Amino acid sequence: MDDNVKKIVLAYSGGLDTSVIIKWLKERYDCEVIAFIADIGQGEEIEPLREKALSTGADKVYIKDLKGEFTRDFIFPMLRANSVYEGGYLLGTSIARPLIAKEQISIANKEGADAVSHGATGKGNDQVRFELTYYAFKPDIKVIAPWREWDLKSRKALIEYAKKHGISVPVTRKKPYSSDRNLFHISFEGGLLEDPWVEPPEDMFVLTVSPEDAPDRPTYIEIGYEGGDPVSVNGEKLPPDDILSRLNKVGGDNGIGRIDMVENRLVGMKSRGVYETPGGTILHIAHRAVESITMDREVMHLRDSLIPQYASLIYNGFWYSPERELLQKTIDESQSNISGNVKLKLYKGNCIVVGRKSDKSLYSKELATFEDDDVYDPKAANGFIRLNALRINGRMKIY
Repeated sequence: MDDNVKKIVLAYSGGLDTSVIIKWLKERYDCEVIAFIADIGQGEEIEPLREKALSTGADKVYIKDLKGEFTRDFIFPMLRANSVYEGGYLLGTSIARPLIAKEQISIANKEGADAVSHGATGKGNDQVRFELTYYAFKPDIKVIAPWREWDLKSRKALIEYAKKHGISVPVTRKKPYSSDRNLFHISFEGGLLEDPWVEPPEDMFVLTVSPEDAPDRPTYIEIGYEGGDPVSVNGEKLPPDDILSRLNKVGGDNGIGRIDMVENRLVGMKSRGVYETPGGTILHIAHRAVESITMDREVMHLRDSLIPQYASLIYNGFWYSPERELLQKTIDESQSNISGNVKLKLYKGNCIVVGRKSDKSLYSKELATFEDDDVYDPKAANGFIRLNALRINGRMKIY
C-alpha cells in the first residue's frame, strides 16, 4: 500500500477494465477514488454509468459532455491535416485520449487529487497517450497504471475477478474482443481478432451495415466547407458534432468506413485492429475533394509530405507536443482558401466524389480543356521539356 496516495481520479468507461480497476484501487490503495466519465459520443446512455461506478466503489463521479469540444478542437484539426496512420487508420481512438486525459487533470486539480489512473494495458498505445498528456499538464502527478502493477494478466482473469466481486461487465468469453467507441469511430481488437487470417464476424459491427446489405440505390449528399472545416450537410448549417453524427448515420446505412488492418504499435509490436469510421471516412474524402480545386499544387505537395509525421505524433500520444502544434499552424495556414462544396455518392461501402465547386477555385476549364482554345499555347511545352531534360541528358546507356 502506498500511504502517499489519498485521492485518485480514474478515467472510467464502465467496461471490463475500468470496472475492475475501481475495486482494485480501493483494495490496493485504501483511498478515495473519483470516476471521471467523458461523454465523447459513445452512443449509449451515459448517466447509468454514474450508478454503476458508485455501486462498484467510486466515492464520487464526474460526467462531462465533451462532444462539441472533441469534434471542434481535436477531430476537425486532424481532418484538416488529412491525417491517416499507415494508410488506413483514421486515428479515432488516438485523438480521443488527449482530451480525456486533459479533463482528468482538470478534475484532479479541482479535487486536490494526488494521483490519476487509467485502464490502458501495458502492451498498448493508450498508456502512452494518457500519460504523456498527464505530464504535459501536471508533471508531478502520480500515475497509477493497474495493468503494469496487478497480477491480473489477461481479460479472462479480469472476468473472473469481476464475477467474484459481483461486477457486471459487457465482455464475455464467447465474445472476448474489446471495443472502444466515440463520436468519430468504434474500434475492435483482441480475442478472435488476434488471428489476422480470421474474418471479423458480421454481428460484431455496430456503426455500419455490411456493404452487401446496403441499399441498392446510391445516396447523394453535399458537404459545405469553410476554411478547411465542414460547416453544412445538404445545405443545412450544423454544429461540428451534429455534422459528424449525421454523416455517421448516412455513412453507416451505406456500409461506409470499415477498415481491417495490422498496424505497428508504438511499443514495438504489430497489432490487428478493426475500425468503423463512417462519418470520418466521408469527411476525409470530401476534404481532399474541396482541396483539389482550391489548394495550390506546391502547397499541397508540401503539406502532404507532413501527413505521415503528423499522424504518427497523434498515434504516439504527442498531441500536446511543440512539434505537433508547429505542424498544426503550418497546416492551418494552408487551409485559408479551402472553402466550397463537395457532392458525394454513397453506394455499398463506396464513397465516391462526383462533384466539387468553389468561389475560390483554382481550376480553369479554359486551361484544362482538350478542345480548341486561345489561352494555352502547346508549343510552349517545347522549351519547358528541353529545360527539364538538361539535368538527365545522356544519363542512360543502351547496350
